Amino acid sequence: MNIIFIEPAFPANQREFVRALSAIGANIYGIGERPLEWLDAETRARLTHYQQIESVTNEGALEWATRDAQSRVWIDRMEATVEAHTLPVARVRERCSIPGVSARTTYLCRDKVAMKEVLRAAGIPVAVSGGISSLSEAWDFAEAVGYPLIIKPRDSAGAAGTYRANNAAELDRAAHAAGVADGTPAAIEEYIEGHEGIYDTVTVQGDVRHDFIGHYYPGVLEAMRTRWISPQLISTNAVEADRYAELRDMGRRVIGALGITTAPTHMEWFFGPKGLKFSEIGCRPPGVGQWDSYCAGNEYDLYREWALAVCHHTSDARPSRRYACGIIALRPECDGHITGYEGTETIFGKYGNLVVGQHFPPPDTPTQQVEAGYMANAWMRVRHEDHDTLHAILNEIGETIRVRAR
Repeated sequence: MNIIFIEPAFPANQREFVRALSAIGANIYGIGERPLEWLDAETRARLTHYQQIESVTNEGALEWATRDAQSRVWIDRMEATVEAHTLPVARVRERCSIPGVSARTTYLCRDKVAMKEVLRAAGIPVAVSGGISSLSEAWDFAEAVGYPLIIKPRDSAGAAGTYRANNAAELDRAAHAAGVADGTPAAIEEYIEGHEGIYDTVTVQGDVRHDFIGHYYPGVLEAMRTRWISPQLISTNAVEADRYAELRDMGRRVIGALGITTAPTHMEWFFGPKGLKFSEIGCRPPGVGQWDSYCAGNEYDLYREWALAVCHHTSDARPSRRYACGIIALRPECDGHITGYEGTETIFGKYGNLVVGQHFPPPDTPTQQVEAGYMANAWMRVRHEDHDTLHAILNEIGETIRVRAR
């Protein structure tokens, strides 16, 4: 099996996909933006060939590198696992007659407005939404739907560029911040009150072979805007419980409606006074190293299962569902440089045997902004056989550990 893998160097967990492809015997033709010597030695050794281009989102350059690989060998698959790369890859894949998820499906998984139109037509519960590119269109939507509202890029990921407007003044500010006042297209939708979570899968020819459910504490928008919060994302080990049946059914309906074939998916949802509502989907793995939580919680190698799925349309392991596993972000007290940590000895003394991943940048490391994400500064990944107990432990970690900076 000869497979092109896009950008094997960055972010760091890309090397796990390369490792898994190599482990099942695939010949890996990497295309990336960094010089080959910048890749770590293990990743370089696993690549059959590597081609550097200026940008993997430049479709012309990407097509040239793809056809160059095709001139060497028959290419069976071409895969990307980063949100911003998926649509250029899908378009080039089609032009080069390489099997994979269609450009139409990938577009629907990127464009929030088109996505919701298709899902609404399929009877899947979603927020009232639309596309805007002017202040007048934003006002018209607000008059029809009411407040609060959300404005975000049509192709956003996470909470990047996302604004909540509770009234007309905030809508005006949000529209200017999002560029809508200057004609930039954006998505606008009603704000859905309720608990926020994720539903992730690996599908094979449209059939869900692996699925996982996670919970945000608190919701992403609040977590990415509030420094004092140490936000958590916990994957439950009770995926097959009756209380999640409606969510799992909705996820499968989304996959069918969008025409997803063999691919990883990452979905977000809300549950509140209006019941279960689908939020959005990416045709790629989740961020924040979430697959590492799934691997640790289920005692298997999900990256290998993905490699088997995309290369051979099969899977030969099942998740144990033994542990809930969660990540907690630990934010510096201010922007600047990290000076040290407090409370780590206490936490590791009590819960060190439950820790399956951690990152504590050394003193003098420049801090990253709160908006940079859950893994931008210090973080810990912890597992426990009981979800609620794990949630309490992560709360204690957030209350105990202090990241000092100046």
